[in-house]
Amino acid sequence: MKSVNDRVVLVTGANRGIGKSIVEGFFKAGASKIYAAVRKPETLESMVRTYGDRLVPLRIDLHDPDSIIAAAKVATDVEIVINNAGMLNIANPMASNAVVAMQDEMEVNVYGLMRMAQAFAPILKANGGGALVQLNSVASIKNFADFATYSASKAAAYSITQGLRDMLKDQGTQVVSVHPGPIATDMAASAGLGDLAEPAELVPQCIIAAIESGEFHAYPDTMAKQVGSAYQDFAKNIVEADLMAG
Repeated sequence: MKSVNDRVVLVTGANRGIGKSIVEGFFKAGASKIYAAVRKPETLESMVRTYGDRLVPLRIDLHDPDSIIAAAKVATDVEIVINNAGMLNIANPMASNAVVAMQDEMEVNVYGLMRMAQAFAPILKANGGGALVQLNSVASIKNFADFATYSASKAAAYSITQGLRDMLKDQGTQVVSVHPGPIATDMAASAGLGDLAEPAELVPQCIIAAIESGEFHAYPDTMAKQVGSAYQDFAKNIVEADLMAG
């Protein structure tokens, strides 16, 4: 896929933070229609007033597999799926709530991704391949002890994203793994990263560039680019390489 212009897009977690910025960025880039997928569609009223019928509210709760299946029956024309929705619990490995926190994060950040891929990959295939974009975070590469369970869940999501890249290649679906650092959102503020946070619009800009260039990894902000620069050789020679080839 060389351009996002005139494409039909679906964005989970679309009503605030990075998700809302992705909607705004993709409309600026020429997307023809965006399914704004959220747990509570009524939270999209102001966005509907802004974009009119180009924005289609859709209920998806990554805790609720049936909501994903139902949404896939509606968004049958989608060409780019951006799985942005996720959750962060602040728990270090020794915290009394660490196991419960990680179970919840795995349900959303990992199993939610898998359910989204299973529901929408056939639709992307039917519509020419398209792209599946997963928001994974720098925490998927480097564990941060104060929110270690979140980091671990994102590492698992990143691993699944790699598997999806290989599985969906034959049907012509591009998979993009996005690894933001601190971005100015409520999630970053709750994690105590507000002083390091950079503007959310960097994320859609980076996603669009990755889709247009065919890149698998995308690093939007300063911290992400630092991690990506150090990680680049391993990513190209191991993660993106076909180690099973003879």
